[in-house]
Amino acid sequence: MQKQTLTLTSTAVLLLYVACQKTPNEAPTPVSTPTIPPVEVEYKIDKSTPVWADEFDYKGLPDSKKWSYDIGGDGWGNQESQYYSKELKNARVEDGKLIIEAIKERYEGRNYSSARLVSKGKGDFLYGRIEIKAKLPKGRGTWPAAWMLATEQNYGASYWPDNGEIDIIEHVGFDQNRIHGNIHTKAFNHSIGTNKGNNIVAESDVSDNFHVYACEWLPDKITIELDGKPYFTFNRPSKLWQEWPFDKKFHILLNIAVGGSWGGQQGIDDSIFPQRMEVDYVRVYPAVK
Repeated sequence: MQKQTLTLTSTAVLLLYVACQKTPNEAPTPVSTPTIPPVEVEYKIDKSTPVWADEFDYKGLPDSKKWSYDIGGDGWGNQESQYYSKELKNARVEDGKLIIEAIKERYEGRNYSSARLVSKGKGDFLYGRIEIKAKLPKGRGTWPAAWMLATEQNYGASYWPDNGEIDIIEHVGFDQNRIHGNIHTKAFNHSIGTNKGNNIVAESDVSDNFHVYACEWLPDKITIELDGKPYFTFNRPSKLWQEWPFDKKFHILLNIAVGGSWGGQQGIDDSIFPQRMEVDYVRVYPAVK
């Protein structure tokens, strides 16, 4: 009985092996790649009422119902020099404005403290107009930003850049009045030299004056503006998520980095600190069909 069982098993293995062989001219079985559905409905921005906003009409710590903190000092993938804390000295609301302040001090093993606020889980959006009125820090070594990341990892093996990034404000203190808007995806990102973006020089000093920075995000394009003037548009190039992962919810981040691979390209001027970013409001208007 045992011998018969072994014979049948060997035969089955042989048949399975033969069945799995392909002739030299036989095409391999295609592997499916997820794609983004086509755009079938036209959207437009409804600016009548925000669906989410912080007007900073209170005092003290940022509203915990709207903001959380990224905390740590590991360089954040950009060789940055600051430690992000959740302390009042680094992030607070006063006189109707959010203050994010970078301080020159020894803090948790780093030479600077700062803050990075995130709306993840408390303000997550799919399409719309994100509007931020802000005054930026000044001086060599500062790297403030207002930007967006995917709330969940829906694409690829890596959270970044596979799931996308939208930069509404990027500014480096060694190039004072130039504002940058960018997008990053798996196919288009700075780490491989393919990122998509543009920049504009503000008409008045960005550290002495408030300006309105905005992003209009629709199913087929993303447009970045300064004071109502569009200066960068990224049109959806294909149905591939590698080029357009922007069909899922994103959240907002506000921060001041110090130094780093871009902000620190010309060094850090320690005499400028403390430096702050002041935010008058953050508003999100819906995109409607």
